[in-house]
Amino acid sequence: MLNSELYLADLNKIHSVIKNIEELNNKSIFITGATGLIGSAIVDYLIYIIKHKNYKINITVGVRSISSANIRFGKYIEECGITCIKYDATKPTALNGCFDFIIHAASPATPSEYVNNPVDTMLANFVGINSILEYAVKSKNTKKVLYISSSEVYGIKSDCKPYSEREYGYLDILNNRACYPSSKRAAETLCVSYANQYGIDVSIVRPGHIYGPTATNKDVRASSQFFSDVLSGKNIVMKSKGEQIRSYCYVLDCVSSVFTVLLNGQTRVAYNISNPNSVCSIYELAGCIAKHSGKQVVCEEATDKEKSGYNLMNNSSLDSSLIEALGWVGLFDLNSGVAHTLKILKHIWN
Repeated sequence: MLNSELYLADLNKIHSVIKNIEELNNKSIFITGATGLIGSAIVDYLIYIIKHKNYKINITVGVRSISSANIRFGKYIEECGITCIKYDATKPTALNGCFDFIIHAASPATPSEYVNNPVDTMLANFVGINSILEYAVKSKNTKKVLYISSSEVYGIKSDCKPYSEREYGYLDILNNRACYPSSKRAAETLCVSYANQYGIDVSIVRPGHIYGPTATNKDVRASSQFFSDVLSGKNIVMKSKGEQIRSYCYVLDCVSSVFTVLLNGQTRVAYNISNPNSVCSIYELAGCIAKHSGKQVVCEEATDKEKSGYNLMNNSSLDSSLIEALGWVGLFDLNSGVAHTLKILKHIWN
């Protein structure tokens, strides 16, 4: 878990808004993609409620690298009895053990991966969730599967209104960049198919653009690079005008969303993860980070290769009404989320 008093305070803050969180007590949970931006924050929250709220939870994490998991979670692996297993979402995986809840967060997460490894991207998104759902059918003990999808499933539409969960736009399936949203769409359909055919209780969340201190310094997504730039003493470099509208969300608001849907969401239903107080353009996000760090935003021309990895959606803002109806509320607006990310990362990196 990240060594920061502010991060601990943020974990405590989100704990108060997760309805029915006590249902996790004395349960077992399996999280894939557990060293990623979202997955690692999910595990951090579970560690927090074990250590500070006296919960008893059996945690198993699926990761590509056991050594990375040991570094990321450190002493808490032994203290909280966390089991780490090798997990490759691109290959069929036979799971052992008994899990009450499964959160599938494993997925390629950077545009460069989509462009350079489109086959692996598609396999990871489709084969990975299929292995999880197959396990849930055979085990007969799993109470709930939660699939973490993406706002990119919506495609492109002509108006600027936020996307509701039943609204889909155009997706050019022959574009190389479509490997990511196409496979996420197919994975969602697979979830619903398993629910219909085998009675699996599965819900879906569609995060917008998640940022926060759990991003690693290898993360090349734009928002992560903005934070990395200013913390390295550099100005923020924009490779476009940044006019695209995005639903940004502080990673711990995303975590509270995930557990809200896991414990309260309806089966075969998808929920947007979006904080309505953090919807802005890419340029506005960069400006907010620059303001809080005392740096500037400068523009450079993107290479053709960089442009090929761009999200094609000019507007990917999300309607948060459905998840708010479950009792969820976002606690970190753009300014507080950015400020906390900078303070926590500065503390950790120093």
